[in-house]
Parts: sequence; structure tokens; C-alpha cells
Amino acid sequence: MSTMGHLRADLVCGLGLLTRLPVGWLARDGLPYSMTRSIWCWPLIGGGLGAGAGLLYAGLRWLGIAALPAAGWSTGMLLLACGGLHEDGLADMADGCGGGRDKARKLEIMRDSRVGSYGVMAVVIALLVRVTALATMPGHMAMTVMPVVGALARAAMTVVLWRLPPARTDGLASSMTRLPGYALAACMVLAAGSAVVLLPLPRAALACGVSVMAAAVMCRFARQQIGGQTGDVLGATAVVTECAVLAALT
Repeated sequence: MSTMGHLRADLVCGLGLLTRLPVGWLARDGLPYSMTRSIWCWPLIGGGLGAGAGLLYAGLRWLGIAALPAAGWSTGMLLLACGGLHEDGLADMADGCGGGRDKARKLEIMRDSRVGSYGVMAVVIALLVRVTALATMPGHMAMTVMPVVGALARAAMTVVLWRLPPARTDGLASSMTRLPGYALAACMVLAAGSAVVLLPLPRAALACGVSVMAAAVMCRFARQQIGGQTGDVLGATAVVTECAVLAALT
């Protein structure tokens, strides 16, 4: 298969994994899909989602909508596009780590589809941070910040995949243990490149530094709590990184 065919397959795989956007029209029979190979395009997908949210926020502000409701609608659009995938991971991880006494019990709670008090509190706080941080920005600033936030948050997920072993032997994340070096490098370059291109250099450095710190904190926390990574840990990492970078750039 041609290089363009592989790239398109990776993009289809990444979109299907990270969003609820329809990708069937892009798929073709015989494409060699690979979730691990698709990590290179995760910052592109996150950046595209962020660009859409920033554009919506700027448009609503231009129409005279107040900052807080405009930020709420923009964040709601992101939740709809991703199906609340990352927030679900945050809620599950908060419930498991907050309510479990040992690794096995924590992983068992994280599998439960029900959301407990720890999960509710974590999601509410994350939404408050993102909405209020976005509401402090003028529209033109949001259009450059939000793509960077989205790209860095998805790159942080790959850092967790790279640094931590699977916490369980089954599940989606357990199959993504051997990341291609070129795909990982491309992911990092695209994420950092988006910051350098769209933000002034000091703010770009701040955004990248904060995202690295957020990924490192999540790696350490997940290792201590459950001994590795799961899909829920990846989702939680994306949300925590978004919150941290947005807060730092306000």
C-alpha cells in the first residue's frame, strides 16, 4: 500500500478511536489499521477539535453572547464530538482510585459503568476549570489557544502509553504496548510544533512545559495507584492536561 494509503488508514483509526465523528466514508476494505501506528495523528485530531471549539467560541462572542455561556457551548461541542470519552475515563479513574483499597479493587471499580461521587466531583471540577478558563479569553486568543490545548492533551496520552505498562492484560490500552518510534516522534513534533506556530514563544514553552508536567504527574499517580495504564488513565490524562494548559495560559 502507498504511503498516502497508510496515512489515511491511520487517520481513520485515530478519528474512530478518539471521536464520535463518522469515518465510514473514509474507510476502505483492505486498509491495514493499527491503533499504535495511528498515534502520530492524535495531535492533529485534538488540534482540529480544539480549532472547532475555538472558532465556535469566537463566533458566539462576535454575535454578542457573554463569555461564560459561549465557553459552555464551546466545551459542550467538544464533549459531543468526543462522546464524553475522556471525561468518562476521568470519572472512572477518580472512582477507582478514590474508592478502592488495593490495585485489584481499584481496577474493578474502574470497570463499573456506574459513576460514583468521586467521578462526579472530578468531572464537575474539570468542566468548571475549562469553561471558566476559556471564558477569560477574547475570541481571537481562543482560536489559537484551543488547537494547541487539544494537540498537547492527546500527545500527553501517548506519553502515558509509552512510559507505563498495561495495568491489566485485557482492554483496549493493553494492546497498545509497543509504539512505533517514528509515530511517537511525529506525535511529539506535531504537538510541540502547533504550540510554536500558533503561540508566542514564551507561551508556547509554557504550554509544552505544563503538558509535560501533567503527563509526568499522571504517570506517577497511575503507577502508584494501579501499577500501569488503562484506557481510563489515558482519558483522564487528556482532561487533566487540558485543564492544566488552559489554566496556565489564562
